[in-house]
Amino acid sequence: MPVSEVRATVGRFVSIRCASSVIVAMITEVSCENLSSTDYIAIASVDLLGEILNATEKPKFQRGVTNYPTIGDAVDLITSQELRTIYAPTGSDQINVGFLQQDRSVVAYVDIEEMLSKHFAVLGSTGVGKSTGVSLLLNEILKARPNLRIFLLDVHNEYGRCFGDRALVLNPRNLKLPFWLFNFEEIVDVLFGGRAGVPEELDVLAEVIPIAKGIYTQYQSADRLGLKRIDPKQIGFTVDTPVPYRLVDLISLIDERMGKLENRSSRIVYHKLISRIEAVRNDPRYAFMFDNANVGGDTMAEVISHLFRLPANGKPMTVMQLAGFPAEVIDSVVSVLCRMAFDFGLWSDGVSPMLFVCEEAHRYASADRNIGFGPTRKAVSRIAKEGRKYGVYLGLITQRPAELDATIISQCNTLFTMRLANDRDQALLRAAVSDAAANLLSFVPSLGTREVLAFGEGVALPTRLRFKEVPPHQLPRGEATISSVPSVSAGHDMHFVGAVLERWRGATSQRDVPNDPVFAAPPAKSLAPAETPMLQPSLGLDPDRFSLLKKPLR
Repeated sequence: MPVSEVRATVGRFVSIRCASSVIVAMITEVSCENLSSTDYIAIASVDLLGEILNATEKPKFQRGVTNYPTIGDAVDLITSQELRTIYAPTGSDQINVGFLQQDRSVVAYVDIEEMLSKHFAVLGSTGVGKSTGVSLLLNEILKARPNLRIFLLDVHNEYGRCFGDRALVLNPRNLKLPFWLFNFEEIVDVLFGGRAGVPEELDVLAEVIPIAKGIYTQYQSADRLGLKRIDPKQIGFTVDTPVPYRLVDLISLIDERMGKLENRSSRIVYHKLISRIEAVRNDPRYAFMFDNANVGGDTMAEVISHLFRLPANGKPMTVMQLAGFPAEVIDSVVSVLCRMAFDFGLWSDGVSPMLFVCEEAHRYASADRNIGFGPTRKAVSRIAKEGRKYGVYLGLITQRPAELDATIISQCNTLFTMRLANDRDQALLRAAVSDAAANLLSFVPSLGTREVLAFGEGVALPTRLRFKEVPPHQLPRGEATISSVPSVSAGHDMHFVGAVLERWRGATSQRDVPNDPVFAAPPAKSLAPAETPMLQPSLGLDPDRFSLLKKPLR
């Protein structure tokens, strides 16, 4: 190393040369003791991290210390060769993420198996290169494991260009997520716009949804085969069973119950519930959920295949852009996606591993139980606690780790920590990092751009490193194209404003057809008249019943 780099400062590695090994330690504190007016001695406190065995023949590094140093053992700044021994890749599952801050000639490797199977988190304030670091990590993972499926929740629509033709980019225009895939809590959150549901309306909804599922299933199977009809109530579905039903059947069931009521004031509950369902169904922003809501069709296999890239068809990654969704439905959508990812891993016995990456994870799994959507927190927490058993791995990205559920972040055994200035965030990190080198966290507020403190199972030692440069085409959009200085040549006139408004309005009225061979439905086969499923004709709503509601109550 250059002479200017050979300095014993806090955070540097030193080697203690013992009789049978070389112990690797980190300087955690330095001080001096005056011997006279002109002489002094320097004193350093160190944490012992590991040791290099067989240093002269086939050196091998291992964590932990078996033979402790004795008084008189020589202490030197660690050499470049010893650093390479520590950080040498041990197999093909290592990815190159950058270089050590102490010695830039030493490549920093991360063990993918340890990082993925035990979950990881990327933490850092805005503007420190966090998104670029995420792009780097995911691109390197795709190179090393091309068959691993990755699902990324892109909150700000900035990762769409980072992965080229290896990723399928989904948004409200080309997503199909049928409403019947939502469980009861999720569909209630959609219908009530993120607010608490009205208990009377919830009771009605909980009663009629299983019956609507039974009606659809009955007329898809029994009628087509000419079998005897079964009472839909006896089919055995619950409100959370992921089977199709039609909104027209649901509304007819509610209307039927409303017609049996004699008290007009009680009918208001049913009328309001029908109005909520109709309003959401007719809102073009919810078209990704309610397209063909009255047609039916069990498309669950196609939806899961499309979302989770089964088969991948050259695109093993999905980037779910959330910025275009209605704000009141984002939590429900994330809950459905997390829940389906875990359940598919569970019921497939983990034969097709997947990495689920949550950008701005504190929005979905807040430490404050009064903030956010409970089912979303539960779904993310379930992946964190049990996902590794079923091949569902979790990656968390957040700028406010103190606002993230501590139980969830404690499940991440590899942490990439970038600059954090908030005291609460730093305190949480000190509690989460159990390694002897937790003193490194004192550097967190002063880390430079792209500088990282890496802890945990994925790295050989707690390390201060710098992420390597990312090619321009892999930079997230927010960091690659957005500038705070307006261009002189930009024509910000009425035509520009009009074009923006057209795009704005188009987000709630236009629908794009997904350009993906997996999602393309096979051509419909013409069924013989005898094979055509005979769905029960849904009863229209009686206008006289609604006219009663328009009259003043006495």
